[in-house]
Amino acid sequence: MRYRQLGASDLKVSVISLGSWLTYGVGVERERAIACVGRALDVGINLIDTANVYGRGAAETLLGEALAGMPRDRYILATKVFGEMGPSDRGLSRAQIDKQLDASLRRLRVDHVDLYQCHRYDVETPLEETMEALTGAVRSGKTRYIGFSEWSPQNIEAALALEGVERFVSSQPQYSLLWRRPEKTVIPLCARNGISQIVWSPLAQGVLTGKYPPGAPPPADTRAASDEMSGPIKGWMRPEVLEAVQRLGPLAARVDATLAQFALAWVLREENVASAIVGASRPEQVDDNASAAELSIDPAIFDEAEAIVAAIPARSP
Repeated sequence: MRYRQLGASDLKVSVISLGSWLTYGVGVERERAIACVGRALDVGINLIDTANVYGRGAAETLLGEALAGMPRDRYILATKVFGEMGPSDRGLSRAQIDKQLDASLRRLRVDHVDLYQCHRYDVETPLEETMEALTGAVRSGKTRYIGFSEWSPQNIEAALALEGVERFVSSQPQYSLLWRRPEKTVIPLCARNGISQIVWSPLAQGVLTGKYPPGAPPPADTRAASDEMSGPIKGWMRPEVLEAVQRLGPLAARVDATLAQFALAWVLREENVASAIVGASRPEQVDDNASAAELSIDPAIFDEAEAIVAAIPARSP
């Protein structure tokens, strides 16, 4: 495993991290989920990412169980706040940040998290109130650092302009060979301001593993075949996308990598990416994804991959 500095923090995070969206506490049975967490730690993954809204607390509860008894310095724990947890529990107000952070700590069975992230931007709460609440969370010792997910460049710049508040150290955008939007503005802006990327869906919900042949039903025991987990993947299951992904396979074979490893290595070619979050429903998936950390691939081969993906027709409105 390799490690990178997380922005302006003193945290060194594994370049592959373990996520829990749609999986732990929801779509993956308890024993397998706990086994995946254990395997992640065994192979050197130290960053575990979750959110209060994943399964309405179920993912945090499962992780709290899986990590119970582990030395606290063995893992870096990140969670998020914003999503709806009840009829009047949503957003980034001071009251919600205080309430939801305490609830997350209880479910996770810890006295602090290492990274507390705004899951989205809250247009209904003044940014000053949000940043002051996050600053209070850091100074109380309940979180070491703060981050955000899917904020616009304008949102990021506005937060950076505030004085007397804690600074963000991480950004969590969607980023993959099939989704490169952050490259235009978010990544350069963050790189100039001591903020690293912890990217979600680097495998495009599993499509970039190559396990979904065009024109065939999704294999059993995959995310696309699961009632609980298939929603977000549907946008990637277009025939033209799946056909392009199949053409990436020979490039991965050329460097003795699985397609998943190749796709993760492509994400990690970007220096501002500190870590790529992967999901896993089986321990062997953790092993396969973690192996991407050691790959060194000729940029010319990545250029070929980008040309294949660039030829995918745009989706009709």
